[in-house]
Amino acid sequence: MSLRIYGNRLLKTLPGDATRPTPARVREALFHIWQDTVVGCHWLDLCTGSGAMGAEALCRGATLVVGIEQSPRACAVIQANWRQVAQPEQTFRLLRGDVRQRLKGLAGETFDHIYFDPPYASELYAPVLRAIAQYLLLTPQGELAVEHNPRHSPPLPDRLHLCRQKVYGNTALSFYTLT
Repeated sequence: MSLRIYGNRLLKTLPGDATRPTPARVREALFHIWQDTVVGCHWLDLCTGSGAMGAEALCRGATLVVGIEQSPRACAVIQANWRQVAQPEQTFRLLRGDVRQRLKGLAGETFDHIYFDPPYASELYAPVLRAIAQYLLLTPQGELAVEHNPRHSPPLPDRLHLCRQKVYGNTALSFYTLT
């Protein structure tokens, strides 16, 4: 299976719904919202899945993209996709493992944009949002976008402020900043 991103670039994905690619209209909407702040940014992609969001960030000029993905099969596809779109001046790295455990290793790094897209029924929302706030992974002007079911808003941990929510059919995005 494959999907298209910015610049009509074709990315590979795993067969089936295992990597749950973010719908194209949601990707486009997010990059429209963040359009003036992607060039030169540091981007963190949590529950990376197909790697489409990180690839799109690279195509739109992000300087650094870091992803965390648990599936070894997905990691191989993500690495190939990111290598295909990255320019020589761009850096990317992919961390394999449980997002809750891998976030601690990023303490001390900051990101202008964080995209978090866990399986909607998972128990990842609360611990991951707490970790993002605890490790101060967002820059002071940075923003976190969380993809979720529109009927269930993610929890709001201390140190995070909900800025806005957008709904696109069966997908919602909640945007947070550090307080």
